[in-house]
Formats: sequence, structure tokens, C-alpha cells
Amino acid sequence: SGLWSGLSSGLSSGLSSGLWSGPQTGSVCLFCSEVVRAMTFVIDQGMAMYWGTSRWNAVEIMEAYSIARQFNLVPPVCEQAEYHYFQRDKVELHLPELYHKIGVGAMTWSPLACGLLTGKYNEGVPESSRAAMKGYSWLKERLCSDEGKKQLSKIKELHLLADRLNCTPAQLAIAWCLRSEGVSSVLLGVSNTEQLLENLGSLRVLSQLTPPLIAEMDALLGNKPRGTKKEARS
Repeated sequence: SGLWSGLSSGLSSGLSSGLWSGPQTGSVCLFCSEVVRAMTFVIDQGMAMYWGTSRWNAVEIMEAYSIARQFNLVPPVCEQAEYHYFQRDKVELHLPELYHKIGVGAMTWSPLACGLLTGKYNEGVPESSRAAMKGYSWLKERLCSDEGKKQLSKIKELHLLADRLNCTPAQLAIAWCLRSEGVSSVLLGVSNTEQLLENLGSLRVLSQLTPPLIAEMDALLGNKPRGTKKEARS
């Protein structure tokens, strides 16, 4: 559990850019066959080149792949998953196996955890922030929880590490996501050109994330998923 586990439950889902947020059942998706057939039709009609899933688990993705292979349809090529300092298990434990078996990569979202990792909430909830907006009371409640306060404390320490690397906290957080095996791309959300340029600066930080530095960050976070075999690009 914790502040950011299950964050997706507070967000809406739908069909966006060819990424289908499918029916969640806890096992195999109810309409996997229909989704695979529909996406194949969309591609055959020239309306898209590829399709991917969003917030599906490994079993559901594998089922879609099996159906596609069985009936000569188009399988998904990526999974859109939440991934940041406090949401790690799926991308680091479950998706790498699919990446090696069937080539499904991860397109991750919320690298800054709704702005939490930038330090926006270190001194409370600003009136202009997302947590202060109507409909985001769940976010404010989590920020004020005991677990939320612990995470904010860890974020302050990570900011000191960012200072050592001569980068911003946002750049460090995004580079940390990019370093993970199987992550094909990281989705960014920005409000202006300055934020976009800052976020793109994470590419130059990536080369500074050495194994010792990653180990230091893991020790600070204290939430490295167990069973991780290979999680960083060499």
C-alpha cells in the first residue's frame, strides 16, 4: 500500500493514442479477444500503426499476445504503466519478463508522481497545485498521511543527491525511470516550454546514474522490489 501504490485508481482511463485501458478483472481480461480483433481492424484500416495496453497485468498482456498469434492478429507492442520512485513492482519485476519473452516494452507515466517528486509539496499544499483542486482530495489526504510524510522526507534527501549531480529533482526522477530495463519511453506532462526543456535535460543525467549511485538511491528509498534480476541498462 502507501501513498502512491494504486494511484491509478484515482485517475480516469480510456482509449488514447491507441492505448486501450482494458477491463480489469484480476485475472485474464474479459474481452481480450474483442480488444485484439478491434485493434487489428484499426491497424488494417490504416488508422494506426501499432497498439498497446494501459494498466493491464502480465497475465492479461500474455493472453492478448496468445490470441493474436493463434488467429493471425496484431499483438500489443507496449504496456503503459505508472512508474516512479514509489511505484516500482510492475515495471521492475513483471514487465521485464514479457520484454524478454515477447518484446513488449513499457511506456511509463507519472514519473514525477503528480508533482510530488519536484518538491512542490515539501512545505505543504500550494493553492495552485493539483492537490488543492476539486476532485483531488484523495491526493491531499495521501500527502497528509503518515506514509506520505515519510515519502516527503525521502524526497528531500533525493533533492540533495540531485544537487550533487548538478541537476534538478525532476531531471533526476525522469532519468531514474529511463534507466530501467524494458522502459521504451517515459510520458511527460508539462505546462510550459520551460518545463519541457527542463524535463528533456534528464537525458544528460542518465549517464551519471552509475550502479553505485543507483544502489545509494535504493538504500534511501528502501523499496527495491525483491527478485529483480536486471533492472538497469548497462
